Amino acid sequence: MTTDPVLVLCMKWGNLYGADYVNNLARGVARHLSRPHRFVCFTDDAAGLDPQVEAMPLPDLGLPPGHGDTRWRKLALFRRDLGGLSGTALFLDLDLVIVDRLDPFFDLPGTFRILRDDDLFRAKPLRRLNPERDRFLHMVGNSSVFRYRIGQHAHVLDAFLADPVAATRDYEISQQFQSAQLAARGELDYWPRGWCVSFKNDCVPRYAASYLRDPAVPEGARIVVFAGAPKMSDVLNGTGGKWYRRIGDVDWLARAWRGT
Repeated sequence: MTTDPVLVLCMKWGNLYGADYVNNLARGVARHLSRPHRFVCFTDDAAGLDPQVEAMPLPDLGLPPGHGDTRWRKLALFRRDLGGLSGTALFLDLDLVIVDRLDPFFDLPGTFRILRDDDLFRAKPLRRLNPERDRFLHMVGNSSVFRYRIGQHAHVLDAFLADPVAATRDYEISQQFQSAQLAARGELDYWPRGWCVSFKNDCVPRYAASYLRDPAVPEGARIVVFAGAPKMSDVLNGTGGKWYRRIGDVDWLARAWRGT
């Protein structure tokens, strides 16, 4: 019996990230995913991509003329027809580092799995002053790592295109809108806490302790995410520290990223 390959997707447009981000991510997936898979990059510039990366044109978001907000481009992943692709897909942002096996991301049951945004940040007690807002933000998924069935959640994009002006007015970023649509249908589930961790909040020791210990991967972590500042490029270049947060030695991160 043959097993259809799963899909691992990413997106690259503009000049913020170079081809090396895609290539390093694809190699990291190959090292940490044992099952057959296809690595697909939706991009407006395929120059420099490794042969194992399947480059495809950026999917059309379908915005009406004059509405040029590309910050919400990832919602195009919910098209019914996504470049002729089908099946289960794991989407990964480019600015993250894989540090352990990815197979569990495909094994875990659920219609739609995503990283809970709150899991990347420390508690915000003042947010409780507005309980309704606190409940909403606690529900929001961070779209840097999510798994779905292609074409199965087209209602997310449909809702956006029905009134993109209202969507961009009522929600700060696309992952908030996306989460609200999925939650309304009971389709939103999260990765176990600790699978995806924040570099600055989970790997770097807090405050003065950062001057005594170097950053380290927490036990059980599979993906290191760079939410907010510093960005991965800053950290790998030896910058991004603050007077209250020393970055320290991150050779383990560089090796995991570059596969050396």
